[in-house]
Amino acid sequence: MSYQSELQLEEEVLEQLNASGYERISIHNVQQLKANFRSILNERHQNKLDGKPLTDWEFNRILTDIEGKNVFDSAMMLRDKYVLERDDETTVYLEFFNTQKWCQNTFQVTNQVSVHDTYKSRYDVTILMNGLPLIQMELKRSGVAISEAFNQIERYRKQNYTGLFRFIQLFVVSNKMETRYYANSDQTIYKGNMFYWSDEKNERINVLKDFTEDFLNPCHAAKMISRYMVLNETDRQLIVLRPYQVYAVESLLQRALETNNNGYIWHTTGSGKTLTSFKASQILAQEEGIQKVIFLVDRKDLDHQTLAEFNKFEQDAVDFTNNTKKLLKQLGDPMRPLLVTTIQKMDNAIKSGHPVMDRYQKDKVIFIIDECHRSQFGDMHRSVREHFQNAQYFGFTGTPRFEENASQDGRATADIFDKCLHYYLIKDAIRDGNVLGFSVEYVNTFDQMARDVPDEYVERINTDEIWMADERIQNVTDHILANHHKKTRERMYTSILTVQSIPMAWKYYQAFQEAKESGEHDLNIATICTYAANEDQEEQDDPVYSRELLDQAIDDYNHMFQTNFSSDTFSSYFADVSKRMKQAMPGNKIDILIVVDMFLTGFDSKKLNTLYVDKNLKHHGLIQAFSRTNRVEKATKPYGNIVCYRDLKSRTDEAIEIFSQTDSTDTVLSSSYEEYLSHFQDILQRVFRIAPTPMDVDQLEKEEDQREFVLAYRDLANTMVKLKTFDEFTFDEATLGIGEQSFEDYKSKYLTLYDSVIQRGKGGEDGESVLDDIDFHIEVLRNDVINVQYIMDLLRDLNLQDSEERDKGRNQIHQLLDKADDDQLRLKADLIREFLDKVVPDLETDQDVDEAFYDFEDQQKEAEIDQFAEAQDYPADILRQLIHEYEFSGHINRNVIDQGLTGSLLVCNKKVTQIKQFIQTTVEKYSVPEFI
Repeated sequence: MSYQSELQLEEEVLEQLNASGYERISIHNVQQLKANFRSILNERHQNKLDGKPLTDWEFNRILTDIEGKNVFDSAMMLRDKYVLERDDETTVYLEFFNTQKWCQNTFQVTNQVSVHDTYKSRYDVTILMNGLPLIQMELKRSGVAISEAFNQIERYRKQNYTGLFRFIQLFVVSNKMETRYYANSDQTIYKGNMFYWSDEKNERINVLKDFTEDFLNPCHAAKMISRYMVLNETDRQLIVLRPYQVYAVESLLQRALETNNNGYIWHTTGSGKTLTSFKASQILAQEEGIQKVIFLVDRKDLDHQTLAEFNKFEQDAVDFTNNTKKLLKQLGDPMRPLLVTTIQKMDNAIKSGHPVMDRYQKDKVIFIIDECHRSQFGDMHRSVREHFQNAQYFGFTGTPRFEENASQDGRATADIFDKCLHYYLIKDAIRDGNVLGFSVEYVNTFDQMARDVPDEYVERINTDEIWMADERIQNVTDHILANHHKKTRERMYTSILTVQSIPMAWKYYQAFQEAKESGEHDLNIATICTYAANEDQEEQDDPVYSRELLDQAIDDYNHMFQTNFSSDTFSSYFADVSKRMKQAMPGNKIDILIVVDMFLTGFDSKKLNTLYVDKNLKHHGLIQAFSRTNRVEKATKPYGNIVCYRDLKSRTDEAIEIFSQTDSTDTVLSSSYEEYLSHFQDILQRVFRIAPTPMDVDQLEKEEDQREFVLAYRDLANTMVKLKTFDEFTFDEATLGIGEQSFEDYKSKYLTLYDSVIQRGKGGEDGESVLDDIDFHIEVLRNDVINVQYIMDLLRDLNLQDSEERDKGRNQIHQLLDKADDDQLRLKADLIREFLDKVVPDLETDQDVDEAFYDFEDQQKEAEIDQFAEAQDYPADILRQLIHEYEFSGHINRNVIDQGLTGSLLVCNKKVTQIKQFIQTTVEKYSVPEFI
C-alpha cells in the first residue's frame, strides 16, 4: 500500500500515547471494560474499602446506578462522590475522577473496543481514566476529509455509546494532518463545535503527532476535563474551552496566585470572553486565602443576556437588582466566594459606610473587570482601589485603550491594569472560524466641496443642515429599503441602524414609518434609547422630549407585536427587543433596530448580520459596533455586512490595524464587489473548461473529472452568495459571464452528483468514490431560507405563553411550508403541519417544543411502519429491523427482506421494490438533517 492505512495510523497513535505515560491495555469488549473499571476502583480505594474488594452485588449496584444516565448526568457523576452502601451496611465514598490533583488519576489506552448496542461497532482509540472511557478518538487516513470522522462519531452517538461510554467527555478527530477536539453532548453537535488546538501565541497545532504530544499528554488531558470544561446546568450541556481561553485563564491564575500584580486579557469581541472570565473567577474563588472574587461589569452591559450567561454557569451568580443592600449582604456572606455585580452598585456600597465594608480594607479580594476599556470606569475604579487595599485587578477587553485611543484622562488600559497577559486578536478569530470578517461599503450621501476634507472639519460639520437634512435622511432610508433584502437574505437576518443622536434616530424612525404607511415596505422597525444616559452625552436633547418620543415608539412596538410596554417598564421593553433581534421568525422579529449607542457593545446575536452606520465611529467604538454583525452562523452568512453613510474608510483601516496588530486589513475586511466579481469570472472559466455547457457534465466519465467540476462549481456558488449581498449585484449575463438559467442548470448537475454520493451511501453502489471525500455545500445552493433547520428554529420560537402569538407563528410556518423547495423539508412538511394543528394547541406553556415534536415524530414513524406492514401483509418486526439496519449502514439486506415474504414470485418481487422504497423514504423523512 502506497499510503498509511487507518490501522497503521492507529498503531502509531497508540505507541505515542504509551510512550507519554498511558498504560496500553487490551480491552476489546464491554465485559473487559467493566472488569477493568472494577479492578481500578478496588485498587484506588484500597484504604476506604479496608482491603475488602467490591463484591459482585456492590459492583453491580454501581453499574446499575451509573449506566442508565445520559451524557450530562454522567459528567456530573464523574465529578461527584459516589455513596456506596456496602453489604455489611457500612457507607463508603468512592471517587471516579480526581479533579483537584488531575495527574494522580490512572491513565490507560486501548483500541478497537467492540460493542453490540443498537448495531455492532468498533471504536478506534479509547483513552481511559480510572477505567472510564473519557476521550474517544476517531481516525481517518490522510486524504480523507476530517468530517468523515465527525460523521462516524455522530452515528455512534445516535446508535451506540451506551453504558460506560456515556462518560465520554471529549472527542478527538483527525486525518493525521488535520486534528480537532470537541465536547460530548446529549444534544445536536454541529461541525462548528470542533476546535483547533494551538500554542500560547495562537499558532495552530494541526498535525496529529504534535496534537497528541501536547493536548493528549496524560496530565494535560486530565486537566482539560477537570478544570477547562464547564457544565451548563441550565442547558444541560458540556462546554470545553478553546485553547486561547485556556491560556488566558492559566496566565491570569499564575499572575494572581504567584504575584501581587494586576493584568488584563485582550480577546477580540465575539471570542467568548464571558466564559473565559467566568472560568477564571470560578477557579480563583476556590483558592484558599482569597476571601472574595468580584466580577464587575458596567450597568449598561449587565443586560438580560449577560445575566442568563452567568446564571447558566452558576445559578444565582448575578444580582440583577439595583438593591445595594443585597450586595452588602452578599459581601458579608462567607458562603458566597464569587459575586457578579455592577461597578455602580459597588461604588454605592463603598459610599454607604456599612460596617461589612471595613473588613475589605484588609481581606484579599480579586476583581475581574469586564469591558475594562471603558472610560466610565475611571472615577469609580479609583474609589474601589482606595477602599480595597489588598486587592488585585484583572481586566477583560476586546478593544484595549492604547496611545492612539487613550481615555479622556489620557490613560491606556496598560496604565490601569499593567501587563497584557494573553491576546487573541480579531485576525486570529477569523482564521479559526470563531468570528466572521466584515464586508464594508461606503455610500456617499452628499457632494462635498472637496474630496480630501480633514477629519477635524468633518466633525465640525455635524450639523442639522447637512447630516440631518430631510432630503439626506430620506435618501438614506430609500437606499436601505432598496437593498435590505439583499443584505439580510430576504429577511433571514436582522439589522441595526446606528445614528449620531436621538433627534436623528427619531427622524429616521418617522421616515421608515411613513414609508410603511404608504405601502413601500412591510419591515418591522423599532427604536430604543436610554433617555437619561443618552441625554448626558447629547446636551442639546430635551429629557421630556426624548422620553415622549420613546413612549411613542414603544406604543408602535406594542401595536406591531401585541405587547404592553412603556418607558416605565423599560427593562422589560429592552429584554423583548433583545429577544426579537435574535429570532428567525419573520413576523415576530425586528428587521431594523434604530439606536444611538445601545446594542453596540456586549450584544450577541447570530441572526444579526447587517449594521447601517450614520455616525462618526473610530478606534474601539468602531470595532465594537462592527463586531455586532460577525457572529458565526452558517454558510448563508459569509461575513458581517457594514454599510457606512459616512466616509469612515481611513478610520476603519486604522482601527483594524490597531486591534489586529497588523499593517494589513485583508484578513479582516472582505474583498470589494469588483474583486469578488473578478474571482467569480475566473472560477467560471474553470467550470467552462471542465464542462463547456451543463449537458457536458453528463460526459464526465472519470470520477476525477467529476470531482474537479464539483469543487469548481462549489467555489462558484460560494462566491455567488457573497456577490448577492452587494448593492451593485444583478444577475446580468453580460457582467457575470453566465445567465441565471445556465447557472441553475449547472446547479442541477452538481446536485445530481451529490445525490449519487448519497445513493452510494444508501447501498446503491459498492465501493468507495473520490467524490465521497468532498464536503458538498448543498445549503449554500438551495433555498435555505425555508429548510428543515429553519422551520425547526421557528418551531422553537413559538410563544406558548401567548395563544395569539403562538397561532400567529403557526400560520406563518404553514405559509412557509407551502413555499418549500427543499427536498427533505417537502418530505417532512405534512408531518410538521399535523404537529402544528394537532399537538401545538394543546402544549403546556412550559413544555419543550423540540421534545414534543420529536415525540410526535417517533409516534408517527411507528404508526406509518405498522400501517405499511399491515397493508403489505409483511411482518412489522422484520420491517423495523430493516429500517434500523438501513439507518446505521445505508444497506438493505435482501436476504432479511425475503424472511417476511409470502406469495408468488411476481408478488414477492413487487413487494421487495415497495419495501425498499418505503425504507428509504422513511429513513430520509425521519432523519435529523446534518448542518454545518
